[in-house]
Amino acid sequence: MREIDVKELTSCIKQLCIQANKELPCSVKKAISKAREQECSEICKSVLGDLEENIQAAKELDVPVCQDTGMAVVFLEIGQDVHFIGGDFNEAVNEGVRQGYLEGLLRLSVVADPIRRGNTNDNTPAILHTSIIPGDKVKIMVAPKGFGSENMSAIRMFTPSATRQEIIGFVVDTVRKAGSNPCPPVIVGVGIGGDFEQCALLAKQALCRDLDQPNPDPFYAELEQEMLQQVNQLGIGSQGFGGDVTALGLNIETYATHIAGLPVAVNMGCHVTRHMCAEL
Repeated sequence: MREIDVKELTSCIKQLCIQANKELPCSVKKAISKAREQECSEICKSVLGDLEENIQAAKELDVPVCQDTGMAVVFLEIGQDVHFIGGDFNEAVNEGVRQGYLEGLLRLSVVADPIRRGNTNDNTPAILHTSIIPGDKVKIMVAPKGFGSENMSAIRMFTPSATRQEIIGFVVDTVRKAGSNPCPPVIVGVGIGGDFEQCALLAKQALCRDLDQPNPDPFYAELEQEMLQQVNQLGIGSQGFGGDVTALGLNIETYATHIAGLPVAVNMGCHVTRHMCAEL
């Protein structure tokens, strides 16, 4: 049994919150550059160039890539041979988020109650997802999620009679309805299977997979490309100015489901779809 003091967890999450908000994943930066090269619309090409300049400016000035530094989504894969000591696990996670957002001077966007509101003034509580894996390591991913894109997400409970084109149509229509609201070019996370809540989680996890890593199942890798192609035929383009690139990428994650179900969820991500990982 390996013991890990929760202070290590707090410190790691603090740094990940800051880093994730200041630097985009390499695959996203590459996708933006590739989109600028492929884009035919001069306006959209200019917008994509501005996005690249913004990324570089954030690095040089040591500031967040986007003013919406999001709600902290924390994924923890915990080795079954790990024992946390020194304090409360959940409190340690939130303390890491608190320190990261306050010391990193990141925007505080979380309210304590969904209807009565009231800012918590430290961006906590985080959205926390934990899973148990073999071994004695802890894998941590922090994925700050802005709500300009989150608000455009959708879920639909299909029945098994749904056709391939109906499923594709739902995903494409979700992007179409979103329009310019999620700050395109977007990244689209699609979850297929599980039940109602698992499907939505799959879609969020899909946003956290690097864009240069297709689904390992050739069937779903092909479906990703087919969906992406149809999304980019919408002509929404960068920041809604039209053009060839509406989405930088589209990832699908799947899970087993009930014989009577076929849930599909779409989690929209903006061009600043962030995640940063570490291991203890």
